[in-house]
Amino acid sequence: MSYLQVAKKAAKQAGDFLKENFHQEKQVNETSQFDIKIELDVVTQKKIEEVILASYPEHAILGEEGNVGSEGSDFEWIVDPIDGTVNYYYGIPHFCVSIALREKGELILGVIYDPMVDELWHAEKGGQAYLNDKVITVSDRTEMAESVLFVGHGKTGSSLETGVERFGRISKKVRKMRITGSAALACVYVASGRFDAYVESRISIWDIAAGFVILEAALGSVELGEITEGDENSFSIVAWNGKIPIKEHI
Repeated sequence: MSYLQVAKKAAKQAGDFLKENFHQEKQVNETSQFDIKIELDVVTQKKIEEVILASYPEHAILGEEGNVGSEGSDFEWIVDPIDGTVNYYYGIPHFCVSIALREKGELILGVIYDPMVDELWHAEKGGQAYLNDKVITVSDRTEMAESVLFVGHGKTGSSLETGVERFGRISKKVRKMRITGSAALACVYVASGRFDAYVESRISIWDIAAGFVILEAALGSVELGEITEGDENSFSIVAWNGKIPIKEHI
């Protein structure tokens, strides 16, 4: 199977498994004030790993729940088994499976699957973006006053303070603001024209890698900023339709 076929297969199987268990009692592995980790995060990532490594045993996998595979491989899959774990745990049906592929450090493929509404986004670098095999592009809106924005905030420290202040300030300039609990879905909602921008001051690579590929293929704009030296998996992100003047307001 091709890289895309493998990613789709892994995402669909993982998503179907999560949907089957959505209303079941969930085992908690770890909690913090602003986050939660459940056993299904771990189990779902293993299911994804099995599908990928069955076809490409020489590849590496960077996952939110740990890394496996051939360290040093030119091909690295970036996996978030449940983007929106807090939503999933609380019974809020807004979460997804996110799978990206990086070749020699360059993102070349992204697949995101929302099993609760059976929506699957995918794109390959240099190609078009798709939602359930239909080509998608970002919105044509150009005015902030017409826009719907996802402005997230980090979980701790300055990123939390920055996000809350930004949310309050920008909310006065747009039609609606949203914080829906999934960075990956925020990216593809921009790609689909549902949102006009997504901004967050600290987010992990597995949250936005697949969305990055899909959003660029949908003719959107994405800028990632480094957080601190030595933390190569965390970024700030500004993702938008390329038309509204979001950077003047953040």
